[in-house]
Amino acid sequence: MSESNFRSAAIIGSGSFGMAMAKLLAPKLESVRIIGRDAETAASINSSHQNPHYLSKVSLDENVRASTNPEDALLHPLIIFAVPTSATRQMAEVLRAAGLPDSAILVSCAKGIEKSTGDRMSEVLREVFPANPIAVLSGPNHAEEIAAGMATCAVIGSDDHDLAIRLQELFMFPNFRSYTSDDLPGIEFGGAVKNVYAIAAGMAHGLGLGDNAVAALVTRALAEMTRLGVALGGRIETFSGLSGVGDLIVTCFSEHSRNHRVGLALGRGETLEQAVAALGMVAEGVPNTLSIHEAARRVGVRTPIIDAVYCILYEGKSAPLAMKELLTRDPRPEHS
Repeated sequence: MSESNFRSAAIIGSGSFGMAMAKLLAPKLESVRIIGRDAETAASINSSHQNPHYLSKVSLDENVRASTNPEDALLHPLIIFAVPTSATRQMAEVLRAAGLPDSAILVSCAKGIEKSTGDRMSEVLREVFPANPIAVLSGPNHAEEIAAGMATCAVIGSDDHDLAIRLQELFMFPNFRSYTSDDLPGIEFGGAVKNVYAIAAGMAHGLGLGDNAVAALVTRALAEMTRLGVALGGRIETFSGLSGVGDLIVTCFSEHSRNHRVGLALGRGETLEQAVAALGMVAEGVPNTLSIHEAARRVGVRTPIIDAVYCILYEGKSAPLAMKELLTRDPRPEHS
């Protein structure tokens, strides 16, 4: 059993990251309950210990069970939200209506901000659950590699230091190392904004611009992310950490990145609708581009890369033209 004294956990969401979290945590817990929406998926997990739709080759431990009943989550002291940002508020309200106790610890793994409000996921959870302990988990954490036992690091964010330490102990494995931080705005904005840059990097790859161009794009994206994230309340050092540059690098270059794959398709001439349909999963960067572009305008921060992706996704500008405009903007000092 974990030194953090967690005996069990409920994972909200039976997609790739929910599966990865179940695979990771099961050896330390007496039981793990996955709460999903699809009865067929739940039945498959319970009978064969596999999910036929997500990470289908991953076999879960015997102490992992699945359900479509949100009330099953009420039996667990730790609730992990592994659903897209668009579903976080809905699932939180379902759990509140079911009577989730104030003592339940809530951890958000979603990387995005709410489209209608611009709220970070911890803010959404705090609004729905004003009394519950809340934390976030972020970093270069592709579900496929976590589930395969490949090495990575993550950051646990919470304004409750003792809670962050307990969660750090739980999320500490030979191949999964955790750090702590109290900068929730920085962690969450880094995790959200990098999705937009991954689309841009994918487009650059799809256009065949070369490694030099993509490296330059990602470097300028980090500067832009830091500028915007600090204006939105994050601390500058957070963006040089796991939820900033760490997540940015893996999302912009990995074959596992959904947002990169959308950008790659756009760079090769496909429409947004074709790219999203071929993906078959949620690419958070597509809706995030709207809310992050709006947030940047609200605080008056210069964001040429975000603006370019916004124009491609929502104003019909072609990827080649947008990239050309980025490269031919007026010259300026690097650090300004």
